[in-house]
Amino acid sequence: MANQQLFLGIDCGTQGTKALILDAVTGQVLGQGAATHTIISGPNGCREQDTGQWIDAFIQATHQALAAAGVDGQAVLGIGVSGQQHGLVLLDDQDQVLRPAKLWCDTETTPENDRLLAHLGGESGSLERLGVVIAPGYTVSKLLWTRDVHPQVFARIASILLPHDFLNHWLTGRHCSEYGDASGTGYFNVRTRQWDLELLHHIDPNGRLQSALPELIDAHKPVGRILPAIAARLGINPDAVVASGGGDNMMGAIGTGNIQPGVITMSLGSSGTVYAYAQEPVVSPQASVATFCSSSGGWLPLICTMNLTNATGAVRELLELDIDAFNALVTQAPIGADGVCMLPFLNGERVPALPHATASLLGLTTTNLNRANLCRAVVEGTTFGLRYGLDLLRANGLEARSIRLIGGGSKSPVWRQIVADIMDTTVICTEQSEAAALGAAIQAAWCHSGSQQSLSELCQRCVKLDPTSETRPVAEHVAASQQAYERYRQHVATL
Repeated sequence: MANQQLFLGIDCGTQGTKALILDAVTGQVLGQGAATHTIISGPNGCREQDTGQWIDAFIQATHQALAAAGVDGQAVLGIGVSGQQHGLVLLDDQDQVLRPAKLWCDTETTPENDRLLAHLGGESGSLERLGVVIAPGYTVSKLLWTRDVHPQVFARIASILLPHDFLNHWLTGRHCSEYGDASGTGYFNVRTRQWDLELLHHIDPNGRLQSALPELIDAHKPVGRILPAIAARLGINPDAVVASGGGDNMMGAIGTGNIQPGVITMSLGSSGTVYAYAQEPVVSPQASVATFCSSSGGWLPLICTMNLTNATGAVRELLELDIDAFNALVTQAPIGADGVCMLPFLNGERVPALPHATASLLGLTTTNLNRANLCRAVVEGTTFGLRYGLDLLRANGLEARSIRLIGGGSKSPVWRQIVADIMDTTVICTEQSEAAALGAAIQAAWCHSGSQQSLSELCQRCVKLDPTSETRPVAEHVAASQQAYERYRQHVATL
């Protein structure tokens, strides 16, 4: 049909790659596909991934999405790629990958991050200089770690890419990066939108790292056209344009229509994120708030918690419950779980800032130790972390009229109610839960249009809210939730 405009959106995450086909004329998602990745785990919090898996999953998910959509891949006009942030991909001068990609959830480089933070003058020095406080997951400590632990690899670095940059390079042969994803490297100034070359020079006085940096491009600029051989492998149009793409949070913002002030996106995934659009780079004095650039021309103040569905999943597995049985038990327990409080810090925690914390169950008595309370306590505990982060964003001047909820946890009606009550804000889900893949497809349409078509028009047409999911806070729930939250805060304070 001539009145279709098809775009491919890809989201390469930690667990796997999602693909979807968007018709930008009707705003409909026509088909989706998915393929999984595995994580290479090692001692000291090592978390890495084989980049070849990303490419295999990209191809598999794309073929699935095209088949599900029942469309000819030759009609695809553009591709947008969303990727997990902070990961490090190193290429040599032949564009070959030097070692597995170190991921955002890798904490092996914590000592290197501490050294770099000291060099920057601590949290306040990092905020002043970069506009963000570098954290162990960021890319910069991975570079110092590579220099110290793998000097022979370090000596061969010709290109430093983030996961989504690497996929764009595979698609087009070009080395470039976009401001949103670059914000999470720790060697990028979010206020001036430039690389911090001095910090890289501190790690490597020989200038190798500086010359390995990708070129920075604007969010609405294409990286280029897809390489013919790659187009053939994917089964799509060789004239398709490849958009700048971005980090998963930046693409999730576009995919939830979060491109102007007043909307807050909350993602209930393996980690939890809360972010909102800002017109200006107002950097919060709170180290936990990352004022990243958005991939829509502004900024995206963001908080990220390290423990969400990984914690609820751990309790579910422990009690051998499927999702429905788990949710039923959560519903049975009262707000505050009869005094059972879980601090769900299985991975340490970023918000509140407790990198070395472990998880704990508190307030147990002979009468309240039951499965329902345990299930409720883990959902409340993870949501309290998001409330803590939302309060930090609100303290920095963000106002939320509503929260757009995405991620696996958002599919649970009981969890939606808990979020609405704890945040005292109406929550609503977007129809398309794969918000990052959708955002990438919308951004590809924006790139393809050469910006004649504004991003907000595209978002209005393509981002649909699900009215059946709208959940309002209940006054007496809000009061009870607030009490439980204050108890959580007291427990956290003792850590």
